[in-house]
Amino acid sequence: MGMRNDRPDDELRLILWTIINSIEDAISVVDENGIGILFNKAYCKLTGLRETDVLNKPAEVDIAEGESVHMKVLETGKSIKGVPMKVGPYKRHVMVSCAPLLMHGRLRGSVGIIHDVSEIRALMEELQRTKQKVRQLESKYSFNDIIGKSAALQQAIELAQLAAATPANVLLRGDCGTGKELFAHAIHEASPRRNQQFIRVNCSALPESLLESELFGYTEGAFTGARKHGKKGLFEEACGGTIFLDEIGSMELSLQAKLLRVLQEGEIVRIGEARPIPVDVRIIAATNANLEALITAGKFRKDLYYRLNVFPILIPPLAERKDDVPLLAQYYLNRMGQDYNRLGAKLSPQAAEMLRQYHWPGNVRELKNVIARALINLKQNETVVQTHHLVFSLLNGDEAVMEKEQRSCAYGGEPLDVLHARWEKSVLMSALQAADGNKTEAAKALNISIRNLYNKLNRYGIK
Repeated sequence: MGMRNDRPDDELRLILWTIINSIEDAISVVDENGIGILFNKAYCKLTGLRETDVLNKPAEVDIAEGESVHMKVLETGKSIKGVPMKVGPYKRHVMVSCAPLLMHGRLRGSVGIIHDVSEIRALMEELQRTKQKVRQLESKYSFNDIIGKSAALQQAIELAQLAAATPANVLLRGDCGTGKELFAHAIHEASPRRNQQFIRVNCSALPESLLESELFGYTEGAFTGARKHGKKGLFEEACGGTIFLDEIGSMELSLQAKLLRVLQEGEIVRIGEARPIPVDVRIIAATNANLEALITAGKFRKDLYYRLNVFPILIPPLAERKDDVPLLAQYYLNRMGQDYNRLGAKLSPQAAEMLRQYHWPGNVRELKNVIARALINLKQNETVVQTHHLVFSLLNGDEAVMEKEQRSCAYGGEPLDVLHARWEKSVLMSALQAADGNKTEAAKALNISIRNLYNKLNRYGIK
C-alpha cells in the first residue's frame, strides 16, 4: 500500500492502513486537489500499477479509458456510483464508485472503490454470443421435418400451413410426445415472422412469480433481487416474432388475466410499473390438457380460451398413424446413427412390423427412446436392427415387454467382462441422451467425475 507520509497522527494512519489493506476491493483516495494520497494492495493488483505510479500523482493517471470519477466528485461534492471505465496498462474493465471526504463540513478529498468486472463482462459477452447462436437455431424445424404420410398427420400439416399464412393465434392440442413444439417451429418458419425471434416458454416449468417476471419483465426495485435497471420480459424480447407457450393449461388464473390483456390490447405491463408497453407478437399455445374440463372446474378462463382457440390444430397420437412408425424409426436411425457410431443402420422387416404393431403410449418421444436403445444394443459388426434389439418402456406395465426385457438380460455364454462393458456402454449412452449430450450433466447424474466420464467415453468410442 502507498500512503503519503506528511499526514499527522501516525497511529491513526496505521489503523487506517490496516483496515483498508484487509479489504479485498480496490480502494483509492485523493485529496481536495485530486492528488493521490492512499491506495491499498488490492488496487495495485487490480490495475497493474505500482504505488509509485499513482502516489502523489493526479487522479487521472490510472485511467486508460473514461473520465476521472474522483474529479467529478470534487467538482460536485456528491457521490457517484457504478461508472464503467478501463484502468491501468492492461485496460482492465472496472466499475468505479466514489464519495466525497468531508471533515468538519469541508471537502477534503474523495474515496473510491473499484470493482473488477472483467470476468463478468467476459461472461456477458459469452452470453451474447450464445444468444446469437440460439437465435440462429430458434426456427430449426420446418414442415419438411415433420415425418409421416398418414391422413391424420397430413390434415394437421395442412391446417398448420394455413395458420402460418395468417396472424391468428394457434392452439396446438395433442398428447405428450406428439410433436407440438415441432409444429410450432414449423408454423413460425413458414410465417412472415420467420426472421424474427421464436421463444419457447414451458408454463409448467416455473413457479407463478418467476413465470410472471420472465414473461412480462420488471422494473428496478420491483422485488427483492430485481436487477438494476430492471429486465425486459419475453413478450418484449419476442416483439415482431413468435412466442410459444407450452403447457398453457398449467398457467395460474392470475397470469391468464395478464395474458388475456396481451391478446386483447397488444400490450404488457412490467412488474412494478403502471405504464403499458406495446408488443407485436404472435402467440402459439400448446396443451395436452382438457381445457374444456378446466374451464368447467374454474381453472381456465373461458375468455382466454376463445382468444387462443382461433385456429385449433389437433396433432394425432402415434397410435393413430401406425403406418408412419417405420418411416419415423428409420429417420431417427439415420439422425442418431452418427452420434452412436452406428452409421447406415437399417430396420429389418420384422423389427419394422413390431414397431408398427406397438401401441406407443409415449408417442414420438417414446419411439425416439426405443431407437436410441436399439442403436446401443447393436454390436459393432451389426448394421440391421432386429426384433431382439428393440426394448420398450416398462412404464406401461406390459407383461410381454417385461418378459422380453428379462430375456435380453439372460446369460448367453459371453464372458462377464464383455457383458459388463456392453452394459456400461449402454448406461453411458442413456445418460448422455437424458442430458441432451451435456457431458457435465451426465457425469453429475452418474455421480462420477467429468474426467472419469471422458475416459470411459474414449474407451468405448462414444463421441
